[in-house]
Amino acid sequence: MPQVLSQQEIDSLIAGIASGTVEVEELLQEQPKTVLPYDFRRPNRISKVQLRSLQSIHESFAETVAYYLLSRLQTLSSITISSVDQLFYSEYLLSLPRPGCLYIVAVGDAQRHIILELSPQLALVIVERLLGGEGTAVPPKARSITPIEQAVLKGVVEHILQVLEESWSTTAPMHFQLVRMETEPEFVQIASASEIVVVVGMQVMLGIHSYTMSLCYPTFALEDVLSRLERQQVTHVASPEQQRRNAAIIQKHLQSIPLQVSVELGKATITVAELLQLRVGDVLRLDTQTTELLPLAIEGQPKLWVRPGSIAGRRAVQVVRPIRPEEIS
Repeated sequence: MPQVLSQQEIDSLIAGIASGTVEVEELLQEQPKTVLPYDFRRPNRISKVQLRSLQSIHESFAETVAYYLLSRLQTLSSITISSVDQLFYSEYLLSLPRPGCLYIVAVGDAQRHIILELSPQLALVIVERLLGGEGTAVPPKARSITPIEQAVLKGVVEHILQVLEESWSTTAPMHFQLVRMETEPEFVQIASASEIVVVVGMQVMLGIHSYTMSLCYPTFALEDVLSRLERQQVTHVASPEQQRRNAAIIQKHLQSIPLQVSVELGKATITVAELLQLRVGDVLRLDTQTTELLPLAIEGQPKLWVRPGSIAGRRAVQVVRPIRPEEIS
């Protein structure tokens, strides 16, 4: 993975081209290909089948985390898997922003570690939303996360790791424990520079803005589960607890949706001449009796039989029973 240029480096490059100090022809010249030695005793550690299984696991993870962010941040959210790649650990470190937001996570016996990486902009937006702000503007420049902001983010990260455990549970029991947070990639040494790692890249949409998030697994951290990824097709089956949480989130948001409710008192037929002669205080005779039940419609669909009345001097209706399908004419 090539190193990603920062916005400052891009601006300097454009300014150099405009002033003539940087020759475009030199940039367009084909760079000599670097020949890397291939060790036949150590081929690619992760097969394509295993990569597809990893993608399936993390798609269910992304879906559940999106529901969680929706409930906590009170804004539309979605997460999609953008890539599942294997590369050298040194390449992964070069691709990370500086400063960053890197969480070191212990796996199982705490001898192995993985990285959960949030883009600084995503971390700052989450903090702002949790503290009551709107979180609609993207910070113009990434900065280090303060200790107070780290404390606010800790609960969110721990819940994300819990969701990650549940997503892995259909394949193999995995336990993840948050160790610490780092802002400089150079200080995160969970593997040697030449170690192959699996990087799961994700795009996080909060409102109309897009951010990045990634998970980095050294291959030796997955040695116990690689064979299971090869043998079986991983499918996501939500646990009963997860289904209850998802249902509660959906129910909570459905309760705030406004609905139009109307009651039809009856019908009357009059001529155009009678309509033109109507005055304040005139009475229209409807085709219903005072003892009849009236249909209550929700968004234009008849749902309940009600009886009209008043409460504290205000018009009201009393729900009697639901309308059966055969009663709708």
